[in-house]
Amino acid sequence: QVQLVESGGDLVQFGGDLRLSCITSGIGTSFYAMGWYRQTPGKQRELVASISGRQSTEYADFVKGRFTISRGNAKNTINLEMNNLHPEDTAVYYCAAKAEPFDTWKYWGQGTQVTVAS
Repeated sequence: QVQLVESGGDLVQFGGDLRLSCITSGIGTSFYAMGWYRQTPGKQRELVASISGRQSTEYADFVKGRFTISRGNAKNTINLEMNNLHPEDTAVYYCAAKAEPFDTWKYWGQGTQVTVAS
C-alpha cells in the first residue's frame, strides 16, 4: 500500500520560514518524480515544485528563489524548504508522486496546512 504523509505545516509570520517533509512508503522514490502542490479554497490545486528521479528540479515562478525541494537523507523522504513566506503562500500543501516517465500524479498525501500571517 502506497502512503505519502506530510508534516511541518504551521502558522508563521510574514517573512518566516518553514520546512515541509513528506515520508513515503510502498514506492521506490528513485523511480518516481515527487512534487509539492498547494491549494486554497475555491482554487485549483497548483504545482509548487517537483524533483525527478534524477534530481532535476522545477519550480513555479511564484516560489522561485524562495522554496527549495530536495530528497532527504532517508531515501523515502522529500522536503520543501520554504523561506521568506508571504501571506499568499497560505494554503494546504500536498505531497504527490508519479512514476516516470508518466505524466499523471498518481499518489497523494492528505495535506498539511501552512498559514502565513501578515
